Amino acid sequence: MNIQDVILGILSEKPHSGYEIKRHFEEYFSFFFDASYGTIYPTLSKMEKLNLITKESVRQEGKPDKNVFTITSAGLDQFHAYLQSPAEKDVLRSDFFMHLYFGEKTDKENIDNLLRQALIEKQAMYDDLEQKLNQLDYKLSSYQKLCMELGLVQYNAFIKKIQSVLESK
Repeated sequence: MNIQDVILGILSEKPHSGYEIKRHFEEYFSFFFDASYGTIYPTLSKMEKLNLITKESVRQEGKPDKNVFTITSAGLDQFHAYLQSPAEKDVLRSDFFMHLYFGEKTDKENIDNLLRQALIEKQAMYDDLEQKLNQLDYKLSSYQKLCMELGLVQYNAFIKKIQSVLESK
């Protein structure tokens, strides 16, 4: 999975501006895929050169023109090829897990603080995703809803395990 495939998926639904694509990442994908403007716009430029998308400049009153991107038939073909390919193995990169793994090399107070902070952050992520799911529920397909529900299950399992570790100390 790469950002190009994700953007093609977004554009397969309807044309979007770069800002709208970024919002889509924030609203729907934030718990499993992140992209900044610094990644999105160069990717859009590359995709336009590859004829996977087209760009139309749309005038706006009192604002700069807005670029709206539309997927081409070549882009749709590439997106469908991505969907037909096997899912890549998930790769988890976590600074939290690295700190925890080497926890024996630091003091107990440092690890306890690490665990408490991780608990706070994961709870906030859980609450945010749950709120998004509740707000977007009527807009989501059954697979999109399942994706968000699985995210909640993962967050919940992490929260419960960290809580049990902290309570046993």
